[in-house]
Amino acid sequence: MTTNTYENPLTTRYSSMPMQNLFSSDVKFLTWRKLWIELARGQRELGLQISSEQIEDLEKNAHDIDFKRAGEIERETRHDVMAHIKAFGEKAKKAAPIIHLGSTSCYVTDNTDIIILRDALNLIKSQLVLIINELATFAKKHKDLPCLAFTHFQSAQPTTVGKRACLWIADLMSDLEDLDAVLKKIKFFGCKGATGTAASFLSLFENNHQKVLELEKKIAKKFGFLEIYPISGQTYSRKLDFSVLAVLSSIAQSAMKFSNDFRLLSHLKELEEPFLKTQVGSSAMPYKRNPMRSERITSLSRFVNVTLLNASFTASEQWLERTLDDSANRRVILPQMFLATDAILSLFVDIMSGAVVNKGVIKKNLKTELPFLATENILMHAVKKGGNRQELHEKIKQYSLKASEEIKKGGKNDLLNKILDDDDFSLSKEELDKILVVEDFIGRSIEQVDEFLVGVNEMLKTNKKLIKDKNEIKV
Repeated sequence: MTTNTYENPLTTRYSSMPMQNLFSSDVKFLTWRKLWIELARGQRELGLQISSEQIEDLEKNAHDIDFKRAGEIERETRHDVMAHIKAFGEKAKKAAPIIHLGSTSCYVTDNTDIIILRDALNLIKSQLVLIINELATFAKKHKDLPCLAFTHFQSAQPTTVGKRACLWIADLMSDLEDLDAVLKKIKFFGCKGATGTAASFLSLFENNHQKVLELEKKIAKKFGFLEIYPISGQTYSRKLDFSVLAVLSSIAQSAMKFSNDFRLLSHLKELEEPFLKTQVGSSAMPYKRNPMRSERITSLSRFVNVTLLNASFTASEQWLERTLDDSANRRVILPQMFLATDAILSLFVDIMSGAVVNKGVIKKNLKTELPFLATENILMHAVKKGGNRQELHEKIKQYSLKASEEIKKGGKNDLLNKILDDDDFSLSKEELDKILVVEDFIGRSIEQVDEFLVGVNEMLKTNKKLIKDKNEIKV
């Protein structure tokens, strides 16, 4: 009997290859090596006895990562960074003596984490812009399609399908602002040494403070950073992790709001997810078209939102200049929150790129409830013609209750007929038809969509290069 080891469904089922690749061992350990190369290059340029041949030796062997050998050394040393230093040195023998010179492990681990977090946020930003673009197109197309609105999931004053989509866009636009703010907040960790004082580097440069600062700037620039954290312990503050992951949680909240809305509208048969010809809705009930993508968004969003609490504890419990109770935890939550958010947005885009709008059902649902929604307008019209407001209000109340009872028994809504038959309202069929023009009940929905999309389109124009093909959904 063959048994397989556990596989994470975030990689086997849900997340995209670009996000998986970013958190791969290849990217992680290659970045470590690039950091060691730039450290040595910067030290050489600032006067340390490191030869050009040693730099060339490091560059030549950078991509030749022997993971098996590194694993063997780690099992002996119980130290992943030392294992990769030795494995790199066994390949780049000329440079072996100067690899990691003056550094502590966090030089490679923390700088690499920051680089990957930045790049991962940019991947998420691309996904965000893509889904906002899809929703903006949808909102514009359906801005004047009246539909029943709901408060407390009870029938309320009508809106339009496009206006409702703008509610989803507004949440995502807020998330995008937060994401951009965090991207600006991310700085390079730099070369801080064992307790954040850079004492080892100051010693290497014979107390030349300017050279220590210059070394950090040189390395930071190579990795695309203009700013460096001026203060730290051995690690960068784990509050940065929380800030980054809080953006992911916020995105998950927005996506979950959308997915729950979509599930409710699917129940009403007003909106439907795209459904493949070969797709099966239920193993038992062949007729079903379950909103499985929306349900998956809800499921993964719950995971992201709950996991954020984990990061808050990690940020809170870092003792003095350094403790290691963050390490194993961060190895799990940093990639998994990004992989889950990536999957959420891929599903979001997939739904909206093929969402089905059932106009006939929308019209029917609105028509069924419109008599109740129109009662205030009917009352005002009748009063203007000389009716008694209090008496007519009571009659509408009684007629509405009776009509509701009929509906609950499976009958039709005959509220309007009751009102037409009552001479106290002095209302003709023609007058009633004018009152019941649906477009008169949607307020400024159309104008609000147009006005709102101006700012959205400006953002989309600025980020045009980020609008690319959607990720493929595996299952």
